[in-house]
Amino acid sequence: MTAGRTGFPDRDTVLTAVRLACCAPSVHNTQPWRWRVGRSSIHLFADPERRLPATDPDGRDLVISCGAALHHLVVALAGFGWSARVHRLPSPGTPEHLAAVEVVPTVPGQADLVLAAAITQRRSDRRAYAPEEVSEPYLAQLAEAAGSVRVKALRPSDLAAYVAEANATQLADSAYLSELALWTGRFASPDGVPAANSPTETRFGDLITRRFTVPRLAQTSPNGGAGTLLVLGTPCDDRLSWLQTGEATSAVTLTATSLRLVSCPVSQPIEVRHTRGLLQRQILGGELAPQLILRVGLPIPGSTPVPRTPRRLLSDVVDW
Repeated sequence: MTAGRTGFPDRDTVLTAVRLACCAPSVHNTQPWRWRVGRSSIHLFADPERRLPATDPDGRDLVISCGAALHHLVVALAGFGWSARVHRLPSPGTPEHLAAVEVVPTVPGQADLVLAAAITQRRSDRRAYAPEEVSEPYLAQLAEAAGSVRVKALRPSDLAAYVAEANATQLADSAYLSELALWTGRFASPDGVPAANSPTETRFGDLITRRFTVPRLAQTSPNGGAGTLLVLGTPCDDRLSWLQTGEATSAVTLTATSLRLVSCPVSQPIEVRHTRGLLQRQILGGELAPQLILRVGLPIPGSTPVPRTPRRLLSDVVDW
């Protein structure tokens, strides 16, 4: 109930909302965000020390990751009965200050509660998916969830060559390989991609996805597929567009989770400048800048959810 509530949520509500926001997906699970809680607002900052220089030299993946956390925060607050007003890039002189969030009490609707419940259920599942295609009505819901960010659904075969070229480029880069080894295949770490979440098989038909260090996640079935690929694109290619792409990524993956779909990013063709340019011209018609590719599909029947990836302590990411 919201009757009689005014002002700002109490400390426990804020901490719980931020904890849920930190469940958002991020590149290599770097969790490159910091939060600052004021008297009447919550502020999101990028943590530039967590940028991946070889994988993400422009910081695009970092900002997209923070955008996903921002949307998770908004969804969590809505589930607790607080409607968020988001001011994006509020401090031109401080580029790391990505958003300021003000809130007013509201009554959460059923859709708010469903999406908030999806936060703790969402996983980046890099295993094979069921061979059945995602239905058109579901794809339409995912595209609608992305808001102003455009979504183009494609078969894996449409993008297999771009993914393969990007993979080859990155595997020839020693700095990239060192960075990949540093951030993946981890054991008992609060960040990075755990070995338990890294699939042993990364080829799905024509599509070959990224192979992480020390993979330990076995495939559920040898007869799975890659699912459907969603290319997220924006008319502009600036920090605001990257932030909004992150918000759309959160919205799409949470909606997918609520529909009992599974998902994961396929970001290699976006991380390599040449293949990103090819995607922009040949797949998006030169009108949109490709920002992220998501793989979505139905889980293989009988498969168990992948483990949750670890998260940093709140005390490491929140300032009061």
